[in-house]
Amino acid sequence: MIDLEGKKALVTGGGTGIGRSIALGLAEAGADVVVHYGKNREGAEEVVRLIEEFSRKGRAVQGDVLKSDDIETLAAETAAFFNGELDILVNNAGHMVQRATIEEMSEELWHRVIDVNVTSTFLVTKAVLPLLKAASKDGKLGGKVVNMTSVAAHNGGGPGASAYAASKAAVLTYSKALAKELAPSRITVNAVSPGFIGNTPFHNTFSTAEGRTNTVKTIPLQRGGEPEDVAGAVLYLVSDLAGFLTGETIEINGGMYMR
Repeated sequence: MIDLEGKKALVTGGGTGIGRSIALGLAEAGADVVVHYGKNREGAEEVVRLIEEFSRKGRAVQGDVLKSDDIETLAAETAAFFNGELDILVNNAGHMVQRATIEEMSEELWHRVIDVNVTSTFLVTKAVLPLLKAASKDGKLGGKVVNMTSVAAHNGGGPGASAYAASKAAVLTYSKALAKELAPSRITVNAVSPGFIGNTPFHNTFSTAEGRTNTVKTIPLQRGGEPEDVAGAVLYLVSDLAGFLTGETIEINGGMYMR
């Protein structure tokens, strides 16, 4: 049983899908959680209600991860809620935006996909870094950062996903660089790389029923993943069990991709 009693966590995009499962998993393990959301206020507030059923504290905070001012507000509200410290940051917010071939893709769309996945990870991490450092002093084990990449970072993704694949590869490499940079502050940085996690808004939006069925047939474990599968890996990475693990990426894909 992973024990996160008293830990303070921020999950971006925590109101739905994988982010929702991560936020609830953290709370069930004993953490208090700030649930960031972009547009789905009802979803985020429902997650907070469920967090409170675990007898933990939760707060929903809205913000556009493409706007620096919104991110600074998110950091300030997180600092106020947690008295200036943060133990866990999960950079889950991201999006494919839309599928487009290189011939169809506009420069605006390219930059939007890169920004929502890569730039947001940089901006949120930078904004809350003082809070993570505050939680990593006085003999404590240190803050934990988990970034969200994808199997697309390895295999290029499906049709029309070149910008998304490139952005997730950037997140993977950025995580390694950040792990080196923050190690002296005793902050670990790791990534999780989901494969086909079927029960999510992502695949409801971007994958056809036929495509989903065909994808599952290629997975050695013969099933699609669930958001809870990703949450389990995140819980491990932010626990004391992973205290000597940094700069690593955990693949969560049922054997679809093996390094």
